[in-house]
Amino acid sequence: AERAASPRRDILNKVAGAAAVVAAPGVAGAYEVPDLLYPFEGLEPYIDAPTMKIHHDKHHATYVTNVNKATEGKDEVPILDLMADALEAGPGIRNSGGGHYNHAFFWDEMAPHDKASKTKPSAQLDELINKSFGSMDEMKEKFEARAAPGALFGSGWVWICVNQKGDKLELVGTPNQDNPLMKGVLDEVMFPILGLDVWEHAYYLKYQNRRPEYVSNWWNVVDWDKVSENCKYAVDNHAGVPVRG
Repeated sequence: AERAASPRRDILNKVAGAAAVVAAPGVAGAYEVPDLLYPFEGLEPYIDAPTMKIHHDKHHATYVTNVNKATEGKDEVPILDLMADALEAGPGIRNSGGGHYNHAFFWDEMAPHDKASKTKPSAQLDELINKSFGSMDEMKEKFEARAAPGALFGSGWVWICVNQKGDKLELVGTPNQDNPLMKGVLDEVMFPILGLDVWEHAYYLKYQNRRPEYVSNWWNVVDWDKVSENCKYAVDNHAGVPVRG
């Protein structure tokens, strides 16, 4: 089976990374598409391998290429650090930097169904879900409604976030590659712990125009252990969750 990472790619990445450090220490240009933690076909049958490969290797890679161009010659900082002022920084950071953060976040909250099905929300997350939405089932119902084409027209993301106080979860949608960490996108900055890409490139090969089916099937590959970690980090730090790449 084809996998997202290979020994040869790892070696080339290490060599290229070392060369970049020697050539330009501390300078931006080092954002990378993180390897998936599972094979491209690992999320089958809920998300198909061809979609995963194109989504990861083409779409995400384009965002990384463009955010590297937008930050060329500037001091290197974690992609998370660019999110707060992304709207002010302009399209290179807002669209491409947002696209990089969002996708890196997205890949790591999922796992193959046989693993994901054995995960569950932590006591902390479970309490916040019940407090904020009533129950897990009610949260999923509201999430699916928010992700429907009529509620989030065109391209965008749907998120479950920890609020600023760290005592409640909020369900929000954002257009394009915006996210709740960006000042000015919502009424207040919030900290995502779960997010779903509802751009057509995320599902169209398998689901065509059936976005609701994609959304409802997606729960089968959500890694609740990872979402619980995200929740704890956001509550403890009142900050966004760091991502790989």
